[in-house]
Amino acid sequence: MIKDIAWNVFKSTGNVDTFLEFKQIKNIEKNIANLQRMDTNGSYKNEGNSNS
Repeated sequence: MIKDIAWNVFKSTGNVDTFLEFKQIKNIEKNIANLQRMDTNGSYKNEGNSNS
C-alpha cells in the first residue's frame, strides 16, 4: 500500500525525494521484521540456564 502511494505521488509530482523516502521506509520495515523474527527464534532473548 505504501509502495502504491509513493509511486503515485512520484508519478504526479516527479519528486525523487518521495521515492527515496519510500525506500527508507521499506528498509525500516525490513529491519523491524528481522528483529521480530529473531526475537521469536530466541536469538535476542536473554533466557540463559538458571541452574548454576
